[in-house]
Amino acid sequence: MSQGVDVSGLFSEMVKACASVDIVQKKLVYVFLCSYATLNPELSLLVINTLRKDCQDPNPMVRSLALRNMSNLRLPSLVEYVEKPLTAGLRDRAACVRRVAVLGWAKLHNLQPNSEIDAAVVNELYSLLRDPDPVVMVNCLRALEEILKEEGGVAINKPIAHHLLNRLKETDVWGQCEVLRILQHYRPQSEEELFDILSLLDASLVSHQPTVMAATLSLFLHLCSGLPPVCLAALERARGPLLAACGSVSREMRFTALCHIQLLLRSLPGLMGAHYKRFFCGYAEPAYMKQRKMQVLVELVNDDNVGLILDELKGYCTDVNAETAQAAVSAIGRVGRSYSDRCLEILTGLLVLKQEHITSAVVQTMRDLVWVCPQNSHTVCLALEACEETLQDSQGRQALLWLLGMYGEQVAGAPYTLEVFIDGVRSEASVGVKMELLTSACRLFLCRPAEMQDMLGRLLHYCIEEETDTCVHDQARLYYRLLHCGIEETRKILLGRRSDPSLGVLIGRPAEPVSQWAPYFNTLEPLRQDGAAEAEPASRESPRCVPCEAKTSRDLPESLSSHMEPDWRKESQCSGGPAAVQPPGVGTGLSLSSSPTLTPEEFERTWLRLQRLPPGQNAGRREEEHLCLEELIRSAVVPLCSPHNLQAALQLLNIQMLAFTPPHTLPWRVYLYTHTQRAHAGHTLVLGELLWPGETQKEGGAEPEEEVRVTLRQQPPDDEALKGFFSILTTVLQTVSSQGE
Repeated sequence: MSQGVDVSGLFSEMVKACASVDIVQKKLVYVFLCSYATLNPELSLLVINTLRKDCQDPNPMVRSLALRNMSNLRLPSLVEYVEKPLTAGLRDRAACVRRVAVLGWAKLHNLQPNSEIDAAVVNELYSLLRDPDPVVMVNCLRALEEILKEEGGVAINKPIAHHLLNRLKETDVWGQCEVLRILQHYRPQSEEELFDILSLLDASLVSHQPTVMAATLSLFLHLCSGLPPVCLAALERARGPLLAACGSVSREMRFTALCHIQLLLRSLPGLMGAHYKRFFCGYAEPAYMKQRKMQVLVELVNDDNVGLILDELKGYCTDVNAETAQAAVSAIGRVGRSYSDRCLEILTGLLVLKQEHITSAVVQTMRDLVWVCPQNSHTVCLALEACEETLQDSQGRQALLWLLGMYGEQVAGAPYTLEVFIDGVRSEASVGVKMELLTSACRLFLCRPAEMQDMLGRLLHYCIEEETDTCVHDQARLYYRLLHCGIEETRKILLGRRSDPSLGVLIGRPAEPVSQWAPYFNTLEPLRQDGAAEAEPASRESPRCVPCEAKTSRDLPESLSSHMEPDWRKESQCSGGPAAVQPPGVGTGLSLSSSPTLTPEEFERTWLRLQRLPPGQNAGRREEEHLCLEELIRSAVVPLCSPHNLQAALQLLNIQMLAFTPPHTLPWRVYLYTHTQRAHAGHTLVLGELLWPGETQKEGGAEPEEEVRVTLRQQPPDDEALKGFFSILTTVLQTVSSQGE
């Protein structure tokens, strides 16, 4: 049997051999009979008499062995002969027999899931939850969960829940995990009872067994779904066991711990900040482990450890595994969105190695970095010289072509680099490279027509007349006809935005509510997810120019969107189209627009250039070329809400939020801008800062201050427009604040 040989012909002889008194021989015979019972259902009936006789044996080991194999025959025709011995087994004086009998009922139900459930058996199983043997208790939970699956599983009331909690320490590791999972069916009836349960679970939360700790934390998050501070405190308590699991001997356990730590970092980004060295990669670790650790390291970067982490990632870039090296380069690029100068220095140094896979990863990373941080374009362009000689894979060449097309005016040899690609287009196998080459050649022609005219003509002629791929052929015809429409029309289409300014400052992932990922904790879902997928969505294709439109977030409170959007959108159709929004309550015909877009660098320069108001002056004050206004708004809940919710609320009104500090970080700041226009008046640019230093106690024991300071700077000055914008902003903040409460 162990060699895969069919020995079913010996079934009749083995039926006779099952009457042996030797336990070892009896076990081997039962293994054979259970394996071939489905192929010999008629002969299997002869085994029942021997098994039922063994169920009356004085030896409890023989009785449990007979019950186990009787339920393992898996023949519907034998169910009626099995029920009576299993019922008697539930009342057996030996614990090992009761263990087998309880699970035997679950096997019978699994064999006939549509059969009617025997209420007497269910009641007997519920009564066995108080069995003195902890294994019997756990087996009862498993059996009831299987039998009552259609009814929602085992029903847990207050006495059962507290009984299970009090006996939790008596069970083994897997028994504790099963009990903790089943307890998620119970909902405490009061807050006092909830905290009593949490007190009983506190010791398990810091258990040295990672499985018990994970099951306990999952139960904590389930019970405290309405108490976010308690959930965050539980995550803090679980930090030590999770770090210990990361040092486990088992690779599987280490990888699972890393995946769950990534979940926790979504709500507590600084949870593991002081222990970042625990996530440095070992030389002998497998590639999948190193890549997951690098993803965690990127989440833990801050001003204090950025140098050490970048040095560590730099060392991984020369790993013998090409995928690990490329993942390290990509990780450096994600860190570069916050610390661009240091990362670009490392990336430029890696190009000197002239390694094909490293150069390809570096060029792709530079492309993605320029897309979110356009201020680094000059440094990137200087590093692109002679890269085409090392690039061999299609993804790297597409990234290089995109950079040359978008920033070719800054690269002296850009036309000659493209000429090498154009001369070899006949032997190019990648369709993506050909299409990117067409786009880059047309873009560079608009910037440097004298050098590109002949090359572009040859490329279009080949792609239209000789190219066999339909996509490349159609794209070449499109560009050919577009050029016939005029240079200006072509420039409008091909030379769109080179980056997304909103991505350049909104770095990282804001803290998420625990409830968003709590259902997936202690499941296989975190292992299936790729942590780098969200962090680097454009790492394998050229960025696309997507217009920045106001969108309603899924997390946006319904009352806000339903209260603001319909009426204001209707009025906007009468005041200037979809780009302008006419807010209610402003009789001056004020409209807001988020275009033209403002980059972070332009915002900073303009903000610093405009003069500040003298301290303590809250009214608007007119200067030579700008106007300032400072006011206080009572809406302390706003700094605690999700930044994406606030951003979505502002975008509904064409107010662009450029930068923010994470929630629960003091002082809390938000920077925003918009363009205003009134009837019979010109356009103005309004820059804004929201500042909340935190709750400060007033003198005399009064209630603490809960006010957000709003600072607005406008250029050119327009009193009515500035006051109207402040009224709109106040309405948005108060609406978001009321929803947060």
